[in-house]
Amino acid sequence: MASDSSSIAAVVREVADGVAHVEVEHGGCGRCHEPGGCGGQQLTQMFCNGPKTYCVDNPVGAVIGDRVLVAIAPGELRRTANLAYILPLTATIGGAALGMFLAEDIGAMIGGAAALFGAFLYIRRRMQRPAAQLAVRPYIVSRLS
Repeated sequence: MASDSSSIAAVVREVADGVAHVEVEHGGCGRCHEPGGCGGQQLTQMFCNGPKTYCVDNPVGAVIGDRVLVAIAPGELRRTANLAYILPLTATIGGAALGMFLAEDIGAMIGGAAALFGAFLYIRRRMQRPAAQLAVRPYIVSRLS
């Protein structure tokens, strides 16, 4: 496993056709309280409580009840964060600037809102591609003891 990949422990709850549904107790990389950790898990806990279930590839043949290590391809976490945060922010600022140039304050408001809406539509469409591009889906790395 590459050094910049992210992984988390999970429990297999369901298995079918080479895919497993795993449950994780908490999200994120687990480095919230360590130096260099972003603390993002605390933000997500405000909106979501309880265990989370995800669909992941199962190349190791894990069965229901197995504790496993789930990873995501190196760099994919960064790419996904950029898509989810940087794209809408950049689009909103760009749309507001263009709107300001064309129609002053009201143009800035309309341009920013329209660009933000367009960015969200783009992200939604991109995530609905066939299986959201199988090569970058999370996968089970190994069973844990």
